[in-house]
Amino acid sequence: MELRTALVVGTGLIGTSAALALRKRGVRVLLADRDQAAVRLARELGAGEDWDPDEQHTGEVDLAIIAVPPAHVATELLELQRINAARFYTDVASVKAEPLHRATQLGCDLTSYVASHPLAGREKSGPGAARADLFLGRPWALCPTDEADPEAKATVLRLIELCGANAVEVSASEHDRAVAVVSHAPHVAASAVAARLADATDVALGLAGQGVRDVTRIAGSDPSLWLGILSGNASPVAEVLEAVAADLADAASALRALAEGDGTATNDITQLLKRGVVGHDRIPGKHGGPASSYAVVQVVIGDRLGQLARLFQVCDEVGVNVEDVRLEHAPGLPLGIAELSVEPDAVSMLVEALRERGWEIP
Repeated sequence: MELRTALVVGTGLIGTSAALALRKRGVRVLLADRDQAAVRLARELGAGEDWDPDEQHTGEVDLAIIAVPPAHVATELLELQRINAARFYTDVASVKAEPLHRATQLGCDLTSYVASHPLAGREKSGPGAARADLFLGRPWALCPTDEADPEAKATVLRLIELCGANAVEVSASEHDRAVAVVSHAPHVAASAVAARLADATDVALGLAGQGVRDVTRIAGSDPSLWLGILSGNASPVAEVLEAVAADLADAASALRALAEGDGTATNDITQLLKRGVVGHDRIPGKHGGPASSYAVVQVVIGDRLGQLARLFQVCDEVGVNVEDVRLEHAPGLPLGIAELSVEPDAVSMLVEALRERGWEIP
């Protein structure tokens, strides 16, 4: 199925990123949003051109991509179908069952609509944070109903392909249970941990390291956006949080007992930590395959322009692929530590090359 023209309704992070990705692949993209400033910025970023429904010709748009909060997907779909805005429709909201149920209640045409959800995002929101490569290698859930036209499904699959993502077909209810575990509940948990920092002392914050940054990173996202997501997937998220809360309550009780001298309580803590390791190791690795065990090379790096570029240039010169990189800044000092994740058999060669070029390896 060819995708020649797409309409993106909602020029936030996801909608604008999809538009940028499609534009790079030669697709004509039309943009619409109730926030004219967002449309203007998306247009200036090269995401597409303004959509004028009054000038639209029937059949001009192959696919309308509804990139609005979950609570508004169904009403937006109904309005677009009423004016025959496109041949086929999809949405990219992070909740699927409730919008689909609402679309059915409103009498939307489910033959031309295939719900979807790209599992990609950033802590920042809005068109200014959009990137054409946001979806590269990321899973993109596809949730067709039995009524969906095969051509509609093929068109959405083409969208996913053009954006560089990997299609994963699931039912709407299965999708919502899955994202409750891997996305929605973790966000609430991260927010709960970050909330403890609001009243933390300056001493505590001065001791903050990479661990707390990793755990709380996603807690910096827009609360109003997440309220809409959580409201649309309330029951599955609540179930996961109740299970997490039970684990935390058991851990707290065990620690209280340990503080009172009950040495047997260490077993409960140990079991939770071991279960955590098992769960962590099940997270898919690169390209969705099994998680790989990489070695970490630490390099002292100055907080100066071009330092990272110089570091990666050395890796390129010796043919070492950097699978991941993390930066940890030294409080109060103009330097930090760059942690490069590489294949274990490349460590000695990379360390030797870095030292020869004057880099400090701790």
